[in-house]
Amino acid sequence: MYKSNYMKIKISNIILGLVAISFGITGCQKGDLLSNPNVAAESSTIPSSLLLNHITANLMKDEDPIVSNVSKWNQYTVSNYTYYYGNNSYNWSTTGTTYDNIKYCVKMEEQALNQFKNRTNVYFGLSKFFKAYSYIWLTQRVGDIPMSQANDINNLTPKYDTQHDVYKQSLALLDSANIIFGSLISTANANTKVDAGDIFGLTYLQWQKVINSYKLRVLISLSKRAEDNADLNIKSQFAAIIGNPTQYPIMTSNSDNMVYKFNSAYNQYPPQRYGYAQYNNCINISKTWTDATVPNKDPRVIALLSPGILSIDAANPVGSFSNYVGQVQDSSIGAMKYSFTNNTPLASLNYNRYMTPLNIGGTISEPYILIGYSELCFNIAEAVNRGWVTTQTASTWYTKGVQASLDWYGIKQGGTIIVNNNDGTKPNLGTATLDVNTFLTNIAYSSDAATGLNQILTQKYVSFFLNSGFEAFYQWRRTGVPAFKEGGVGIGTPSCKIPLRWQYPVDEVNYNKTNNAAAISSQYGGTDDLNAKMWLIK
Repeated sequence: MYKSNYMKIKISNIILGLVAISFGITGCQKGDLLSNPNVAAESSTIPSSLLLNHITANLMKDEDPIVSNVSKWNQYTVSNYTYYYGNNSYNWSTTGTTYDNIKYCVKMEEQALNQFKNRTNVYFGLSKFFKAYSYIWLTQRVGDIPMSQANDINNLTPKYDTQHDVYKQSLALLDSANIIFGSLISTANANTKVDAGDIFGLTYLQWQKVINSYKLRVLISLSKRAEDNADLNIKSQFAAIIGNPTQYPIMTSNSDNMVYKFNSAYNQYPPQRYGYAQYNNCINISKTWTDATVPNKDPRVIALLSPGILSIDAANPVGSFSNYVGQVQDSSIGAMKYSFTNNTPLASLNYNRYMTPLNIGGTISEPYILIGYSELCFNIAEAVNRGWVTTQTASTWYTKGVQASLDWYGIKQGGTIIVNNNDGTKPNLGTATLDVNTFLTNIAYSSDAATGLNQILTQKYVSFFLNSGFEAFYQWRRTGVPAFKEGGVGIGTPSCKIPLRWQYPVDEVNYNKTNNAAAISSQYGGTDDLNAKMWLIK
């Protein structure tokens, strides 16, 4: 997490890192102030692509990917040794914000207007998307936030918009972004990358797909409010996108994923960058994830994990699912350390895949998904299951989602994996053959709607493994699937329960005190309570 900024937007008169402040210097003889000829004037036009680069790069600081607190809070990994990986406590309090990104969106619009003399260029379209993304990122953490007054430089104490209104305005921003891209895309440029400032390397058409696929994520996240907020048109907006792929193109494969790519030169894969490799045995896989995978003989278990070395014997050969035991998330560190030091055979991250420079595909470690095709498929399957869309079948999209996840990890029927122990001292314990067909049979979609919904949500959770930020946590908070482990002292809260939200930033409490207090009063009875339910999940 990064240091909190003001929640109010204080539109800067400088573009940080791009336009320096023109400080005057005192002349030796005349004493007049001279402009620095080496910096651009405030009125200069700055390439919009440079601002886009800042915005896109900035998204990743809110993700904290791979081996991190986020992976623990999503109940994918569990630290068994505090010195190297900390504890597993849900010990967050105040949140950071994404208002820095929104500030840069405003500046990008200003510069794009200077460059192109219109408000329908690609940078305005991207600005609307990133604004919506940033507002939603924050509101789903705390509840009500400033939005409608947040861009006013003359108002440093903006009022709070209700979470309902934040979502309504954000959905409108996404619709506007889609319209702008729809007006810009032609046969000639559809498959052309937007520009060098786009670190995601997406084409015009792919960006439009990302925008609409993200909107479906937002709409499905509003499932608890679909029946009692007619003005949001949640179900009809979802159905409209699915029903008109020409107007609302969405992702069609993993190649459309919005991903952050690592490289060996200056942006190494986090486990390699931070020297995690030699301590891979100090972090285990959560029982929450193994409970969702091992019983189904999910080949992702063998492909993504290293087994507990002592569990491999004649009765449990290499490739046996009984070798992959998960750690209970809410156990105390003392109990986990006992299991670790007494050689309890607990699964860890696949050392060959995650802790060495090259993954099993022979390329730089897999990119980090922010918005992906597999998730999209499960979101559509959930909407069909809930009756929002009647022209599709839930089982079809469910199967597509599972297959997309398998494809992302390079898992094929009959493929082989070199199994390794968790610290790399035995990089080749033997070879396991992947059985995709048995797995697909085991998870075949049920004709029972309630069972089917649980299957969709479970497989979406599995597919979020080490990607997509807090989406796994948000899904659990909204649906209860899968059942996160809580109640034990390892959760680290007074009640041993998982918090449902973050507290407002300290700067907001200090500098927008009246409006902040009013928002806390109207939502949470006057207490900035981590366990209180916001409008989104009531």
